[in-house]
Amino acid sequence: MTSDKKQSIQIWLILFCGVAIAVGVFLLYSAGFYKTGFPLDDAWIHQTYARNLARFGEWSFIPGKPSAGSTSPLWSVLLAFGYWVNIPPLPWVYLLGACCLFALSVVGELLYRSQITPPEKQFPWFGLFLAFEWHLVWAAASGMETLLHAFGILLTMYQITLRDKKWFWIGLLIGVIVWVRPDGLTLLGPAVFVLILEDRFWRERLHGIGKLALGFLVGFIPYLFFNMQLSGSMWPNTFYAKQAEYAILYQFPLIDRLINLYSLPLVGAGAMLLPGIFYGLWWAAQQRCWTYLGAALWWMGYTGLYAWRLPVTYQHGRYLMPAMPVYFLLGAIGMTLLFRQVRGNRGAAFILRRAWVVSIILLCGVFFVLGARAYAEDVAIIETEMVDSARWIANNTPENALIAAHDIGAMGYFAKRDLIDLAGLISPDVIPFIRDEEQLGQYITEKGADYLVVFPDWYQYLPKNGERLYRTGGIYSPAAGGQNMTIYRWGQ
Repeated sequence: MTSDKKQSIQIWLILFCGVAIAVGVFLLYSAGFYKTGFPLDDAWIHQTYARNLARFGEWSFIPGKPSAGSTSPLWSVLLAFGYWVNIPPLPWVYLLGACCLFALSVVGELLYRSQITPPEKQFPWFGLFLAFEWHLVWAAASGMETLLHAFGILLTMYQITLRDKKWFWIGLLIGVIVWVRPDGLTLLGPAVFVLILEDRFWRERLHGIGKLALGFLVGFIPYLFFNMQLSGSMWPNTFYAKQAEYAILYQFPLIDRLINLYSLPLVGAGAMLLPGIFYGLWWAAQQRCWTYLGAALWWMGYTGLYAWRLPVTYQHGRYLMPAMPVYFLLGAIGMTLLFRQVRGNRGAAFILRRAWVVSIILLCGVFFVLGARAYAEDVAIIETEMVDSARWIANNTPENALIAAHDIGAMGYFAKRDLIDLAGLISPDVIPFIRDEEQLGQYITEKGADYLVVFPDWYQYLPKNGERLYRTGGIYSPAAGGQNMTIYRWGQ
């Protein structure tokens, strides 16, 4: 075995152990705090689609009613494999999340080393940073497709940095990533940027663009056909529903939305990488390092796109989590180059570097602990509100009851009732009037809803028109500033 191969195996083992420890600590903390589960109700949406796919062979949230309510078809298929082979859903999805974090840390380390020549040390410090960064560990244990998407993003960036670029396969990779999250198509931006600026002749550029487009369309056209067959639209229902639900946020100035979203990766040790971003941009412009500039432009554009169309920061900025590893990578490269630049003054440079290393380790550790607690609290809220309400519906309502609910994940998985989705994911009819409570009330009455399940403070009109039957007794949502989920009799 060659020394390079031994070194690679050592790096993989270190990162594997780091990921196992990080995810394990989050899960153990959650189990000790309340119990294991998911910190998002949306994770139960994926589980419901996966279970129905495995059991009935159909793409549906409610059996017999095909729908396009899953943002990530590929993730739901991976979850369905666990049902096919009778693996309990929680262990299987935690394993998938840990595998995604491991793959992300490996590709991140490879990308970092490819831009830093020669590498600073043999120890995979950047890969371990990703393995313990609290946003990413939270995402790994969330039951969501977030880290699969993040891995696809970094893998695309890595392929773009290779000397011998296979543009067809890069395009195909991007087309497949769209099956994880539709915003994956933004990766065409850095690919075309690097292709045009690195190739010297227009003939080579056009040839490369043709290969890239062909590969992308091979993966993308079936995705469009898939959605058209389910919903009559090119995009999943979530693409439209989320924008309609949070349209009120457009009232805030764009500059405020940009600042709020660009600051998300700074919550934690990522703040220590910010100087590296500025130095890295300056260095890349001087050296004409198009791959670095392409990745930076993608991160700024991706974040800006969300600030424009979906400027939400709740749940620790989960919509921006897939882009955070790119920010961390750019900052790590920039900081390494910056420290190399100031080596002339050895005493000051040594002290500065050691202080920075100590600070980033401490910040990473502190926010890792805080992140574990936040994860445990998030799981406790979902379990004591959404899951508890769903179990009550399952035990206290007729099997043919029609439920109107805003959070349908746990409700669909545990209650197994017909649903009207007030958030529009599986009921796209409500999207045009999703914020009009009077029209929502008329709609669910016309549809013959029997029960309404919501947080009372989310709606002013709807709860007043129902008879309260049950309210969860969870302590975690009120402690976080929310209310208890309440079930109302409707239409009596």
